[in-house]
Amino acid sequence: MRIGIDLGGTKIEGVALANTGREMARLRVPTPRSYAQTVSAIAALVQSLERTTDDGIGSVGVGIPGTIVPATGLVKNANSIWLIGQPLGRDLEAALARPVRIANDANCFALSEAADGSAQGADVVFGVILGTGVGGGIIVKGDVIIGANLIAGEWGHNPLPWPYDDERPGPSCYCGKVGCIESWLSGPGFERDHALRTGDPRSARAITALAAHGDADSIASLSRYHDRLARALASVINLLDPDVIVLGGGMSNTPGLAEATLAILPTWVFSDAVNTRVVRNAHGDSSGVRGAAWLWPLDARA
Repeated sequence: MRIGIDLGGTKIEGVALANTGREMARLRVPTPRSYAQTVSAIAALVQSLERTTDDGIGSVGVGIPGTIVPATGLVKNANSIWLIGQPLGRDLEAALARPVRIANDANCFALSEAADGSAQGADVVFGVILGTGVGGGIIVKGDVIIGANLIAGEWGHNPLPWPYDDERPGPSCYCGKVGCIESWLSGPGFERDHALRTGDPRSARAITALAAHGDADSIASLSRYHDRLARALASVINLLDPDVIVLGGGMSNTPGLAEATLAILPTWVFSDAVNTRVVRNAHGDSSGVRGAAWLWPLDARA
């Protein structure tokens, strides 16, 4: 049995997979706002999955919104800032009394979708997380590209391309800069933009529901989001030129998001045609939890 954990900004999701990939159990708990509580919550979730399946002790892989520095074992570049500088891998191994493998959540998501999801069979895949934060993962011929600085695919901390006058300088980002793609395209960024434009603070889900019922302000907020996403992805296509871009994270549940974005891409991509497919994920907005489970090979023993 393989257990995958996806550590998100608002929820921690766990899945137990059989060796065939069959899902045996899936559980979610809220994400605590402190480091010690987060470690405890992950350990408790793993134990709950094992009790639910009654299939013994499983291997554990964890996807996190950041990365582990190999030389130190400490977390860096996490938008869940209470993780930064913490020895998460060592602490989880101590709490669970077994080895734990940790990878960036966007890499886990991209790996899952490239293996048997919406990008199956594609040579070059860019997996996008549009959730509490914005991240990305790159898969080339089945392999995760990590990069010399462990930040391959981190498009969320590039500036929003081709900004309009009313988008300058842009919102402040937790990374210390302004105008980052994450500050515009994350769920909280979308909600902030709508509230600033309308004076009516609402959740992303409420905004999309109102847009579906013809609310003009909500339709305008979604239109801005589509255009910003297209601009941001155009810069990825101009650099990486992937075969498929797979959308994940909570914002990927927005109806028609992939289609609307794809329609705008030709305005911004440096090509006479855009052959890159933009698709919604096949395994749900938290597909990355499956990729975390598969961080261990078939013959692994916890």
